[in-house]
Parts: sequence; structure tokens; C-alpha cells
Amino acid sequence: MIRHLLAPVLLCAAGVAFAHGNVQCPASPKAEWKPHTDLQAKLVKEGWTVRRMEMTPTCYEVYGKDPQGKRVEAFFDPKTLERVEEK
Repeated sequence: MIRHLLAPVLLCAAGVAFAHGNVQCPASPKAEWKPHTDLQAKLVKEGWTVRRMEMTPTCYEVYGKDPQGKRVEAFFDPKTLERVEEK
């Protein structure tokens, strides 16, 4: 029975692990990163709705809605605050 319960949990975890696709921000020293609050203010000014922000080892990850109202998970270079697209 445990096998039947464990399989769906592992599949969900694998899906989360690969959800980011191939997004890679340029590596830069943390001392050069701008505060995440600057990114949030920039996005709100551009019409985004920011629901949640996270830090990865090289990116800021934003969950919310873009100016067109589309739900997005987007990555931003913490040094430049520019969006990083999937490659």
C-alpha cells in the first residue's frame, strides 16, 4: 500500500524539480545583487501583480501576473533586474 501512495508523491516532486526548464541567470557576486524590494517595486510600476518572490542561487524567481494578467513564473537577473528567458 505504501508503494501506491509513494508513487504519486514522487511524480509530483519530480514535476516541481523540472518546472524551471532551462533558465539560467548570469552568476554575479551577492554583493552586486540589488534588493528584491527594488525588483518588486519595478514590476508593480510596470503593471505586474507580485504574489511571491524567491531567491535561487543565481536568480530572483517571481510568481504572479504579468501586465496582461497572465499567471507567470518569471526569473530575473538580481544584478540588472532584467527578465531572464528560458533557453
